[in-house]
Amino acid sequence: MSNSAKVLDRADRIAEEVLFPAAETVDASDTVPTAHLDLLAEEGFYGLAGPPAFSDMSAEDTTTAARALELVASGCLTTAFVWAQHHSAVMAANRSQRPGITQEWLEPLCRGVRRAGLAIAATRPGPAAVRAEPVDGGYVLHGVAPWVTGWGLVDVLLTAARDASDTLVWTLIDAVESDTLTATPIDMVAVAASRTVQVTFTGHFVPEERVTGTVPHEVYLQNDAATLRFNGSLPLGVATRCARLIGTSPLDAAVDACRATLDNAGPEQLPSARAAASALALRAAGLCATTTGSTAVLWNQPAERLMREALFLLVFGSRPAIRADLLDRLHAS
Repeated sequence: MSNSAKVLDRADRIAEEVLFPAAETVDASDTVPTAHLDLLAEEGFYGLAGPPAFSDMSAEDTTTAARALELVASGCLTTAFVWAQHHSAVMAANRSQRPGITQEWLEPLCRGVRRAGLAIAATRPGPAAVRAEPVDGGYVLHGVAPWVTGWGLVDVLLTAARDASDTLVWTLIDAVESDTLTATPIDMVAVAASRTVQVTFTGHFVPEERVTGTVPHEVYLQNDAATLRFNGSLPLGVATRCARLIGTSPLDAAVDACRATLDNAGPEQLPSARAAASALALRAAGLCATTTGSTAVLWNQPAERLMREALFLLVFGSRPAIRADLLDRLHAS
């Protein structure tokens, strides 16, 4: 069995044997069980995006990593949502040219000893949501980052902020409230146990040794479309679970085709492929609810949870091009 096959087999087993049986309980809770995240760490999945030296579950390619995320999401989208944020910090530590970042951070991140979330509002077009002011010894951050996932479940946040020259400054910030960093819970219709918050920085100091790198914002935006594949696995996970609950049907082929389109899409095609995945998740959830029947409208049932998750995935991680394509698809249907 190849390493990719081992990664996918183990991800599928965890999804089927641990995550899916507990999905309704997690959905009704206020936090993802640490046991779920600990299991992913123990099995090596926190190193999915890292080098094989630190994890037997290191993915050999993007396709394997994306499929592993899809499988975990098919078991429990909330657990997958928290865990998925972590991999950006792994990649940042692995690629960093800053002294000490790789040496200090990469191995503990890959092993899940340190766990990370994301605060990336400053990467979006328009005025910077979070600003970085250079000071002696580092930077001071000001601003608001909504949609920060995993509060209380992660140790650090890979945080983006923009300086006066419109350069993104990436830092690893301790996920701890203080006089200069506050977290306000966000109440969502799905994945509520992901502990997603809005983080406010009020003159929050970050030492220079926590800077993982910098990049002009314009350059980041030019490359952004190429990064969209990974999050497309979340709606595929929901669609996959719906297909398994329904049983053999034309939905199976639709999921496979959508996955193949995402895997083969280049940067120009990825926004449309992402929109197609979100649209498929919504259609799959509708099919699952209709197949299930009247019990689909009862709380704490897979069909109603999957429908709410499909709603969430219509807007999660969106971009103007994704939204426009998705609206066209929904109007056409």
